[in-house]
Amino acid sequence: MVKDHAVPPAPAATSAGDTVPWHALPADAVLHRLGADAQGLTSAEAAARRERHGDNRLQEAPPIPLWRRVARQFDNLLIWVLLAAAGITVAIGHGIDALVILAVVLLNVGIGVIQEGKAERALAAIRGLLAPRAQVWRDGRLLEIDAVHLVPGDVVQVAAGDSLSADVRWLQVHELQIDESALTGESVPTAKQAEPVAPDASLGDRRSMGYAGTLVTRGQGRAVVVATGMATEMGRIGRLLQTVGDTTTPLVRQMAQLGRWITLAVLAAAALLFGFGWGVRELPALQTFMAAVGLAVAAIPEGLPAIMTVTLAIGVQRMAQRRAIVRRLPAVETLGCVTVICSDKTGTLTRNEMTVQQVVLADGVVEVDGVGYAPTGALRRHGIPLQPAELWREAPALLALAEGAALCNDAELRPGEGDPPDWRLSGDPTEGALLTLAMKAGIDARRLAEERPRIGVLPFESARRYMATAHRRATGHAGAEVWVKGAPERLLAMCSQELDAHGHARPLRRDHWHAQVEQQAAQGRRVLAIARRPWHVSEPLTHDAVAHDLVLVGLVGIIDPPREEAVAAVAACQSAGIRVKMITGDHAVTASAIARQLGLSTGGAALTGQDIEAMDDAALRDAVRTTDVFARAAPEHKLRLVRALQANGEIVAMTGDGVNDAPALKAADVGVAMGHKGTEAAKRAAAMVLADDNFATIARAVEEGRTVYDNLRKVVTFLLPINGGESVSLLVAVLFGLALPIAPVQILWVNMVSSIALAMVLAFEPTEPDVMHRPPRRPDEPMLSPFVLWRIGLVSGLFALGIFGTYRWALASGYPTAVAQTLAVNTLVAMEIFYLFSVRYLRARSFTWVGVRGTPRVLAAVAAACALQALFTYAPFMQAAFGSAALPPELLFVSAAVGAGVLVALELEKAVLRRTR
Repeated sequence: MVKDHAVPPAPAATSAGDTVPWHALPADAVLHRLGADAQGLTSAEAAARRERHGDNRLQEAPPIPLWRRVARQFDNLLIWVLLAAAGITVAIGHGIDALVILAVVLLNVGIGVIQEGKAERALAAIRGLLAPRAQVWRDGRLLEIDAVHLVPGDVVQVAAGDSLSADVRWLQVHELQIDESALTGESVPTAKQAEPVAPDASLGDRRSMGYAGTLVTRGQGRAVVVATGMATEMGRIGRLLQTVGDTTTPLVRQMAQLGRWITLAVLAAAALLFGFGWGVRELPALQTFMAAVGLAVAAIPEGLPAIMTVTLAIGVQRMAQRRAIVRRLPAVETLGCVTVICSDKTGTLTRNEMTVQQVVLADGVVEVDGVGYAPTGALRRHGIPLQPAELWREAPALLALAEGAALCNDAELRPGEGDPPDWRLSGDPTEGALLTLAMKAGIDARRLAEERPRIGVLPFESARRYMATAHRRATGHAGAEVWVKGAPERLLAMCSQELDAHGHARPLRRDHWHAQVEQQAAQGRRVLAIARRPWHVSEPLTHDAVAHDLVLVGLVGIIDPPREEAVAAVAACQSAGIRVKMITGDHAVTASAIARQLGLSTGGAALTGQDIEAMDDAALRDAVRTTDVFARAAPEHKLRLVRALQANGEIVAMTGDGVNDAPALKAADVGVAMGHKGTEAAKRAAAMVLADDNFATIARAVEEGRTVYDNLRKVVTFLLPINGGESVSLLVAVLFGLALPIAPVQILWVNMVSSIALAMVLAFEPTEPDVMHRPPRRPDEPMLSPFVLWRIGLVSGLFALGIFGTYRWALASGYPTAVAQTLAVNTLVAMEIFYLFSVRYLRARSFTWVGVRGTPRVLAAVAAACALQALFTYAPFMQAAFGSAALPPELLFVSAAVGAGVLVALELEKAVLRRTR
């Protein structure tokens, strides 16, 4: 029972009051609009509403039938060219080669079918985020029901550890905090409230709301359901995914264009050949038609799609070794021409682990090295590391603050597996950062808690904005002490003294501390103050008792810092001509601070979600040209930004890990999800997944993508001249009324065996040294660039000269036609082998020891081609099948000499081109 899930009555109703969104309405007004009661619905009313609004689940798009997914793969001109080649080979009676070509077609179709259905899988992943059970008030009783039975107007109860099952408006809260990072990208849980917020509040600032799929980290709350199923924020993202069409990659577009060119050229040349031979030279129609068929067989690079697939697959394997898992083959190459990387901040450029970066004491600032929860990193004063064992003497105020950070704390850190261990947090991320600071100062939190047991606690409350704990002093010291941590403006009002560098109390300098707080906040850090005061064991711990006479120990500046490797990766991308843009749901100040640490351009102010909403598409296209930081971005904002960049002609890679990133990941040319901390929805929508959640892997993936394209271009530059040379030879023979130097069946042998065996090794070529020091190639740059077209023309001419020259020379020397044709075939293969050594370096010299030696795969391919040609030339069954004949040794020497001559000619051409550039 899945209906349209319209929310009753909709916020966009006609009356003025109903235009106010849920988060801006008082709780009683929300209940009134929903026709609900704070004590919940009756079972009968809930059943009626469920009949109207349907189950609380996301709609599934109907699956695409297998036959349609298969048929869609044939919407490719190269596939039709291959099918035509298969038909031609059947027509000339070579069924085995037709089966080989059909196998290539099936390989390409099979790979395409496997890659279908990403949107459906992404929606299924989002559905899995909805909690299966919910605590709901029905008939005046608190019941646990299946979450799919929730309806608008239900009153639900939640506590720490619960996952929300629908979008809700809070009615009552007690210290309630929600982890909304999957939706908003914020690093820390959001405190919730029952009071309404501004109507234009962004998603991350709607503190009166809770959203399906988010997690309660602290406190309790009671709320009324305002949206279920597809009407929820999660459902809206699902609808965005459905509206995002599959993108085509530059490689797919270029290969489609190449296929069209080849098809038009082959058809035109074959028609011209047939018309000239039959109409002008009055040759027999059947003979002329078979010559045209031979031309088509010669011109069609049958192995090109298969080699392209293998080249991409090799790139996939190399990326997997570098911790990047590719889900769509063309994405490998697309990375090579990426011009912009749009990255989420939390968990991608940063670790999603809060870290203390600075400690502000009365007499100076202490820098804290290290990132994340791992207790590694020095404490530096004036750049000089402080020794933890000497803090009691060198920095007693710092030691006191570290002790307070560990004592006034409810979190726990545990080392995980690995070397070094991956530290796991149980509790609040901010308290985890404080524990890490204490450990960097040499404090064992458990041992300290045993030495100074807690005897009282005042839990954190949003209204009071602080937490206080009372502890007995260590053995040998009488009395107790209270530690308080919280918002600095709140604690400064509670303090009368500050702790100096020697650990002694002195009068508080309020203006000084307020300036320090502002300085930390300006750098995007969350600021906490830590204070203490003596205590009597017998005295009860109350808010009134700690509201005055505290001694301020210091401030801590906390932030979710950039990954150290991400800083280097951003620099590597920029040196490769790739712009990196940050798109996050976090606050603008925090995003700008992280951007500066990453080295991103911050010439202009960060744009917020509200700024984006105020812009039309044209204005947004202008803004993305100069702005690199986008904050408070909702899913539709990220999607608009990606599309605006693409409208400017950019090739966009989008990285992210949250559910809120999924639509933009799917719309980008390359969507890159985080494998470790990323949501399943993001992984399903992406074309590539980073197994190590490391932004630095992006730079390595770009390098591999550029290598893949370089190798594909080498394959095209290798295969097309071979086919061109064969075609020119046939054209010359027909135009001048001469016998064909190579029979069509022999051409097919060369194309499907020798050429593919040699071309395949180009897929394994290593990365060229300058690959990350050149700008991205233009997205509209054709595979057949002017240089490649020149090389195809030159090599085609050399090959045609070699084929026709050796054939005519053999006939003139008195050799039979079969021997002359076999010599021409062997000369063609010899030229291919020498050309292989040349094409490995399109512009660099091949006459080097490394170039001549090649790689093990190159040498193996050359040996295989020679062995196959020996079989073709001397095996009786091959002679019967292909009309070949045995060659004396001197003719083999002629073939090799012509091949070497091609290599020398191409090296001279390279030298000329290098001098003229």
